[in-house]
Amino acid sequence: MKYIDLAPGHRISRVIKGGWQLSEGHGQVDLSTSVEDMIAFCDAGITAFDCADIYTGVEQMIGEFRKTYANQRGAEALAQVKVHTKCVPDLEKLAHFTRADLVAGIDTSLKRLNANTLDLVQFHWWDYEVDRYVEVAGWLTDLRAEGKITNIGATNFNTDTMMALVDAGIPLVSMQVQYSLLDDRPARAMAEAAQKAGIGLLCYGSVSGGLLSERWLGVPEPTGDFENRSLIKYKLIVDEFGGWDLFQTLLQTLARVAARHGTDIASIASRMMLDRPGVAAVIVGARNASHIPSNAALPEIALTQADKAEIGAVTAQANPVPGDVFDVERDRNGRHGSIMKYNLNKTPA
Repeated sequence: MKYIDLAPGHRISRVIKGGWQLSEGHGQVDLSTSVEDMIAFCDAGITAFDCADIYTGVEQMIGEFRKTYANQRGAEALAQVKVHTKCVPDLEKLAHFTRADLVAGIDTSLKRLNANTLDLVQFHWWDYEVDRYVEVAGWLTDLRAEGKITNIGATNFNTDTMMALVDAGIPLVSMQVQYSLLDDRPARAMAEAAQKAGIGLLCYGSVSGGLLSERWLGVPEPTGDFENRSLIKYKLIVDEFGGWDLFQTLLQTLARVAARHGTDIASIASRMMLDRPGVAAVIVGARNASHIPSNAALPEIALTQADKAEIGAVTAQANPVPGDVFDVERDRNGRHGSIMKYNLNKTPA
């Protein structure tokens, strides 16, 4: 595994185990098995985990893992593990969200995660028209000074609003964004701005919820319901990209490159993101330990310029997903925004 210092004292593996696939809406999850899987990921060198206050059950699961891991491996080993959570105020609460609400949410995450301080809190704000995100992020900075938070990041802001936070003095160390061969929005403006500001990009969706895999190679375009929320979300990105035929051409190309490197489609897709400027790490949505060998080997894949050119020849034919980072998802009446769940903390209005 390769590692990177996201901030002083905050070293993470360049592959992060994501938690969204373990949340409600993605199938049954066994707590003891999930804890054992997390320990196995750590033993393989993947020592960073991503979760959120709105990923139902995942913070609690990681809290159980932290207790078990400390008992089995000791406090020094646990100190090498970094847990990234999120602060996502409900849409219905934004206009009257208070500092007390924020503190209550942070305290809840601390309790769930069995932690004295949160390694990284990634802030999200659903509606820019409720122009309070700089104010609320400032409260996170206060909690950082109080010791409840070690580092502050953000997730799914676009470039202009990210820079508004930076200009206001919010000490962002990371920005979590959707970034893949199907969705290059971060490459247009954010990557360069983030690098100049010392902000590392943490990329989710690099395998598009599992669509970028052998499972979908040569498969006719699905017309029925998908088995989970991730596939619904990323099929819309495929539609933006250029449709199922171009998507199949990309899968065929990735399969050829993967065969040359003795790996799989998903690994090549994620490795391509690790090589993008400004990317600190990719977040892999591995549901169980069976994915460990391929995930742990990601940083060792050495793609050639010919490999990248072959893949680039396909992506050059694509239609860009419109706008900056997370712009289409913010249109609550559009195809992308209408499938979102905006009040997962279920705070009272």
